[in-house]
Amino acid sequence: MQAFDQIQELWQKHEVEVKVSADEMLQQVKKEVGGLKLKSALNIIAMLASFLSIAALWIFFHFESWTTHVGISITIIAIGVYTLILYRDHRLITKSDFTAHPHEYLNNLKTYQLNRYKLYNSLYWFYAIALSLGIVFYFVEILSFFSTVQKILAVGLTFLWILFCSTVLRKAVIKREKERIALLIEKFERLSEQISMPD
Repeated sequence: MQAFDQIQELWQKHEVEVKVSADEMLQQVKKEVGGLKLKSALNIIAMLASFLSIAALWIFFHFESWTTHVGISITIIAIGVYTLILYRDHRLITKSDFTAHPHEYLNNLKTYQLNRYKLYNSLYWFYAIALSLGIVFYFVEILSFFSTVQKILAVGLTFLWILFCSTVLRKAVIKREKERIALLIEKFERLSEQISMPD
């Protein structure tokens, strides 16, 4: 029994190091970077679609109240600014080739990570407040055409949607993106170490 305990202790102390070749890791990194670029581009496309939809609403429908125009203006400006921020961050991860300039790309990725943290924390609240303010101004005229039940439903569902996006959805997105970018940075650092190590 003592021999078994010694073998078990030896086994627990033994660490197995999994070696992944630089080529395999490079393939993994390429896949991760491609996914990150695609997700970033899709975010920008969705924001542009929102911007164009609200602008079309403003152009093709006739609104009587000045509050509606103010509400739509605030909403369009908020979406426009947020889209520009997303585009700036997208350029960080697409402007340099990570295979040709791995250190520059790693620095850009770290800057991207920091920018995303700011975007989902302090900047997000400015965006959410601006959208909420825009919706309030927009609702002044629009809700006058609704019945009392429809008004309650419209305001209630809008409030619940903003609350859901600001809490549950935002936290899930932050967590997933934080883990994904941190893992990608770690892979880049390991890949750089493997490439710089002599055989």
